[in-house]
Amino acid sequence: MTMVRVISILCIGCLLSGQSSEGGDLESAFEKDILVIAASEHACYVFDIYVAMTREQQARGLMHVRYMPESTGMLFVYRQPRVLSMWMKNTYMPLDMLFIRADGSIANIETNTEPLSLESISASEPLNFVLELNAGVTERLRIDTQSRVYFSGGSSVKK
Repeated sequence: MTMVRVISILCIGCLLSGQSSEGGDLESAFEKDILVIAASEHACYVFDIYVAMTREQQARGLMHVRYMPESTGMLFVYRQPRVLSMWMKNTYMPLDMLFIRADGSIANIETNTEPLSLESISASEPLNFVLELNAGVTERLRIDTQSRVYFSGGSSVKK
């Protein structure tokens, strides 16, 4: 069995056995799920995520949130690929933003975004997903454009 196949099996196992975290007001506004990132041949990381699928949820995002556990994030899901653009309006925490293709590969990552900024942060190509994590997480865990995202939900990242 190849190393990639072993990692895929381990990541899928993590998806099926994951637990969610508490998130206060986010709990009532967003569905929760589990997402796994295979950062290298030897490392998979499980994140509890809030899923933003509707226009209202996507407009709100992590606005007004002042704290998020290290293993928590928000996944923005778009049914049709598009060049996505995000901003930090009313977002008090610096974030790392991962722009993700439909197959789970990462197109680009913007790190340590500036809180409360109205500057547009854009994807490098049409995509279906943006994952927001606490600033510094991608560097600490060595998540880069060679990493792969696994998400079990609806019309989502699979492979």
